[in-house]
Amino acid sequence: MKYYINEIKATGTIAVDDTLLVKDVPATAGSRMLEGFKPLFNAEVVDRLLSAGYELSGKTNVGEFGLDLLGETSYFTDDDKALKGAAAALVADGKIKAAINVDLNGAPRRGAAVSGVDFIKPTYGTVSRYGVIACACSGETVGVTAKNAEDIKEILTVIAGNDKKDGTSLPAEKYEYSLSEDVSSMKLCVINELYDKASDEIKAKIDAYVTALQSKGAKVERISLDLVAAAQTAWQILMAAETTNNLSRFDGVKYGYRTPEYKNIDELYVKSRTEAFSFLTKATIIYGSDVLAKDKYESCYDKSLRLRRVIVDKVKELLAAYDAIIAPACSKLSYEKYDLNDAFAKVYEESVFTAIPSVTGLPAMVTGGVQLIADSFKESTLLSIAHCVEKEEA
Repeated sequence: MKYYINEIKATGTIAVDDTLLVKDVPATAGSRMLEGFKPLFNAEVVDRLLSAGYELSGKTNVGEFGLDLLGETSYFTDDDKALKGAAAALVADGKIKAAINVDLNGAPRRGAAVSGVDFIKPTYGTVSRYGVIACACSGETVGVTAKNAEDIKEILTVIAGNDKKDGTSLPAEKYEYSLSEDVSSMKLCVINELYDKASDEIKAKIDAYVTALQSKGAKVERISLDLVAAAQTAWQILMAAETTNNLSRFDGVKYGYRTPEYKNIDELYVKSRTEAFSFLTKATIIYGSDVLAKDKYESCYDKSLRLRRVIVDKVKELLAAYDAIIAPACSKLSYEKYDLNDAFAKVYEESVFTAIPSVTGLPAMVTGGVQLIADSFKESTLLSIAHCVEKEEA
């Protein structure tokens, strides 16, 4: 897979997804629609990294608008059979210290699990989304990929904090994170409905992680959570509806791809979007348009909004009894190239593992091939768990 869309500096140690803006560096979001587009300003997280003295290595390849599994729908991808998240692969190879990713539908979490590195999706609103090529604003979150919890803590501390330019940014000016919470006193749970959907290799990863935590004195229980399927469906409806709205501005008029032959404005819109968007993006837009239609708005979109509130309440109730949830980040640890006409179904199927943090805005961390989920602002709990296990494995 082509890892960089644009390389910026050979000595740079931090890469950023191509869904984040870097001034005067092309930003494509993996789409032909944005080929050649150069932003006039930096994303807030980029400015914070540069101000802290970090150098950017380049813009990493992503699936079109971050909608897919592991970057396979990027217009700029190559023909490798194996699918890997570009940023996670670069971190795993030791080419960079860390990468900044936009988690829309779980792709950075899957990438971290496949490549054997760490990724954190922090609490929604703690890291600025200013300068993100928006797709599903109510769930997409800027996170960090690195080799270990120490590096994630370092970078997350730099980029987190209020940004007045971002209307979804939470008010705290700064967030402090810790690696030293007492894991021996923690109580965690494994969700049966997610565990049972995973492959044997993923189950083995979770079993080994549970054993490691138990050896530290932590208590781990198996539980049932009956809202797993509801969270998956609600997030896919909300995500598709918001994607439909946000991508409507890409029409071949102001910037980006424009079809070379058209007879009128309607044909310009239709042909430009048809030729520039991948099958998955078009399918998501059509699905989003359908759930927003007048005869389905209340039964689909509005119901999903109300269901999101129920899911948040129930998961927070669960996390009042447990310090964290242990779950798969994906169904398996390797993915092969597939017919992209099946992408919509493939992505929906995999989204069951990542939907709960996406729809609730709760923090999630992938480490050791497993996913940890905690209550809002409990990133230190996730980092401490990961650090505790990583110290033993070092």
